[in-house]
Amino acid sequence: MTAGDSASGPRVLDGLDAVRAAVGTDLGPTGWVTLDAERVARFAAAAPGAPADSASPWLLLALTNLFMPEMVEVRGVSAGLNVGTGEVRFGDPVPVGARVRGRGVVAAADDARGGVQTTIRITVEVEDREAHAVVVDALSRWLA
Repeated sequence: MTAGDSASGPRVLDGLDAVRAAVGTDLGPTGWVTLDAERVARFAAAAPGAPADSASPWLLLALTNLFMPEMVEVRGVSAGLNVGTGEVRFGDPVPVGARVRGRGVVAAADDARGGVQTTIRITVEVEDREAHAVVVDALSRWLA
């Protein structure tokens, strides 16, 4: 299942110089994803201890990888790698049936071996709610 179409498509960055220059750039929002009972139950079955009546915070964290290609596309590089996360902050529980989407900002772009490493701060928003579901500093490396 895909996240759906974002309002404007991904932000395109052409080459490593564009990645370096993108610090402070807003990304998203993505399309909405419904946390239907089937998705929540499948995750709960795969992750012992995950709640069945609300979306596991780990499911919400995993969705940031679904949202990333809707937010940014880097061209003119040989590869883009997910190298992990920095800080992760979980918000309030999100009930089954809620809709969530991703919104990001390029928080940092630092030269790293073979290319540039970015920190993209992704906020998972919940429809009709002020509070976020999760905020994660996603670390990616873009190789020359």
